[in-house]
Amino acid sequence: MQRRTVLLTLAATALAGCAPEGKPQFKAVDITGADYAKDFALPDADGRMRSIKDFQGKAVVVFFGYTQCPDVCPTTLTEIAEVKKLLGADGAKVQGVFITVDPERDQPELLKAYMANFGPDFVALRGTAEQTAAVAKDYKVFYRRAEGKAPGSYFMEHTASSYVYDPQGRLRLYARYGGGAQALADDLKLLLKG
Repeated sequence: MQRRTVLLTLAATALAGCAPEGKPQFKAVDITGADYAKDFALPDADGRMRSIKDFQGKAVVVFFGYTQCPDVCPTTLTEIAEVKKLLGADGAKVQGVFITVDPERDQPELLKAYMANFGPDFVALRGTAEQTAAVAKDYKVFYRRAEGKAPGSYFMEHTASSYVYDPQGRLRLYARYGGGAQALADDLKLLLKG
């Protein structure tokens, strides 16, 4: 049994050395070169069309959600705000972008008020139902309306992960929900360096 443990440890050590030299070791899933989620073209809460090009020079974290979300959305946006603090001065080089999957309820004024809870520089995007569906499809994001318990109420089921772009506007990472602020901060440090 001891010999097996030693062999497994040696194999793990050898495999750890197999990572390509110079390639960053991210905590999130490295999706560099993916042929989806390359860009978005949606209006912000002021009606101005936005795309990834608007944030050149910043690492961008894109998250799909909705303002009535009880847990996943505020947790993720709070993590992004925490990441900005953890990065100190480099936190100004991180842009949080929230794309609503509930444009029916998430009117511009509500989006502005909601985003102010996380930081003055967070951006919320709100397309038409058709625009939202097209962007979500391009990002491989699932969402759907689900009826609530009270008559006429509903909630949105949706993918709970984020997409991370480097300062050159290239898609780099897929960060799963619950990864934690420190892990995301570590990954963003690597992207901001490169």
